[in-house]
Parts: sequence; structure tokens; C-alpha cells
Amino acid sequence: MSTDTTVVIDELEIPASMDEPGAADFAEMVEVRNAIETQIMGTDVLNYSARELLPVYLVQEDEPNRLFVARVDGRIVGRAILSWQTEEGASASWVSVEVLPEYRRRGIGTALLDHLTTLALASARPTLQAEAIHTRPATGERVDSPTGFGWVSADDPGVRFLLRHGYRLEQVARISALPLPVDPAVLAAQRGAAQAAAGDDYRVVAWTGTTPPERVDDLVTLKTRMSTDIPSAGLETTDEQWDAARLARWDGQLAGSGRERLTVAAEHVPTGRLAGYNELYLPADRSRPVTQEDTLVLSEHRGRRLGMLLKVANLQRLAELSPSSTLVTTFNAEENRHMLDVNEAVGFAPIGYEGCWQLTP
Repeated sequence: MSTDTTVVIDELEIPASMDEPGAADFAEMVEVRNAIETQIMGTDVLNYSARELLPVYLVQEDEPNRLFVARVDGRIVGRAILSWQTEEGASASWVSVEVLPEYRRRGIGTALLDHLTTLALASARPTLQAEAIHTRPATGERVDSPTGFGWVSADDPGVRFLLRHGYRLEQVARISALPLPVDPAVLAAQRGAAQAAAGDDYRVVAWTGTTPPERVDDLVTLKTRMSTDIPSAGLETTDEQWDAARLARWDGQLAGSGRERLTVAAEHVPTGRLAGYNELYLPADRSRPVTQEDTLVLSEHRGRRLGMLLKVANLQRLAELSPSSTLVTTFNAEENRHMLDVNEAVGFAPIGYEGCWQLTP
């Protein structure tokens, strides 16, 4: 490993908007992010524009983070993110380190990770967690997930890097993609079967954009449960605390991003409360991939095919509102077989894998 590269690591100031004069560095950082993930994935379907990503970094009250970059001769060649929860008792810090392929094995990734580690250990959040997308060649040694579902390649540079620094693989997530359009007759048949299984006690409701006032309380519950009801393997977790104010700030991210959110939810008719929901995020350029984010059915309402009902209903809305969309991407834990079964039945197929890692003090 060469160590003679002069590297400058500094904290990147997050601009209030992409129209500020200082936003150029943030835009360059996003270009580096996109280049790295395109190289790993072999496709640019996970790329985002700087304008789309900026709101994620601005909600410091709920999801605080610090962003650092590594420069060589003034050029950004790597980035590192330290983030954490604000909930009382949270003891984990999330770290992310990415370096352009042509600048690897020069000590830049280690320097960035050491910097984040020093900051995390000086806080009250010494457990370090990392999520990293990995290449997965068909041959070579494997590192199996302790959940019994999924694996990553021991030959992947990111896997070697994290193992060398003492991290343990805790979970593998599958990255899936669904080519569009989906045959409308197939979606109609799947929705009909799912609605029949759910019965008359459940109906689909939908909205575009921010949360309707009459649904705020239920979305607060669903967002809180999203942090408790999904598989987390051996990762140390702290329940997220949502209220109406946090939901409003989350809704506010849409305004500056240029993205649009389609939400469908399953209403439990006897109580009028929401039992589950599904989100799709549409980019301003409708030819670019759509992102499927949260899908959750509350545990007390499971076993009624509501997951299938929600996903299919939102895909039908997507076809109606954005017929030029060509692809939907999503992430799911490999041990979440029920949701993967739903995805596969709709037509999603794996395009990549993400490792979830942890280093405990």
C-alpha cells in the first residue's frame, strides 16, 4: 500500500441550498458518491443528484450527521459520514467511508475511518455500525451472515477493509430492481387476490406528497414502528421516537429535493386506523429510477397479504401517474423472506447486495 499521497481531510460545510455559492463542494462530493457506487454496482441506478440528496443532510435535529471529504491536489477523492440518533440512550454511531477506486490502497480510507472513529469514541456512542454495498463474484470465499440468510464475498475490497478494521458482518440486504412497465393484468390479478385475502376489514387509501392532516397520528405510529418491526439481526438498535413535529420536518424534505412521494396505506375499516403503508419516491426526471422506501405492515395486522396489497396498489398508481418511469429499486434484509417473496412475485430481481457491519467497544 502506497502512503506517499498527500491527503487533506476536512469537514464539508453542508449548504442550506444548492443555489448558495458554497454548494459546489457538496455537488462534487455527490459526484464522487455516484461514481463509487456506479463502479461497485456496475450500473448507475442508485445515483442521485445533489439537489435530491441535500435535504437528507439538512434535518440535523432528527438525524444529525457530519460530512468529511478527502482531497488530493484539491480534488475530492473520498468521503466519510458520521451520523447518530438523538434518542436518549442511543449508543451507536453510523460510519460510512468511500474512496474512488483509483485512489484506494493509499491509506485514504483508513485515515477517514480513523477520523470518524476518534469522534465517535469521544462521544457517548462508541458502538460503530456501517452499511456498505459490495461486489459479489460467483467464485471465491464467502463471509456468511450470522442470520443464516445471505453472504458477501471475502474478495470484495470493502469487505476486506471492514474485516481488517475489526468489524463483524451482522446482516446482508438485497438490492432489487423491478423493470417497468409491469403487465397491468398481472397487477390487477395480484391486487384482487390480495384484497380477497385481506377481506372487507381493510381498504386502500392513497395520497401524493406530504401527509394529510387526518393521517398524521397514524403515520407517526407507523414511522416509529418502522424502527422496531423490521429485522435488525445482531445490530444494536434504539427505537426511533416520532411525533407530529418530526413528521412535518420529514415531509418538508420533499420541498427542496425535486422528488415526489406516492404513499398508499391499508386502513383497518373497523377502527379507521392505518395498518401499514408503502412509499415510492419519483425523481424530477421521470426517466430515472423510482425508489421504493418504507413498506411496513404492523405486526398485529400481518398474515392477511397486506404487504402484497400495498406494493401492487402503489405500482398501479405509479403506472398511472408516471408512465415514463422505467425501473423501481428497493432494499430488503435477506432474512425478511416474506417481503422478498412479495417482491419476487411482483417481478423484482436482485441487482446487488449491502453488508451491515458492527464494531463493539
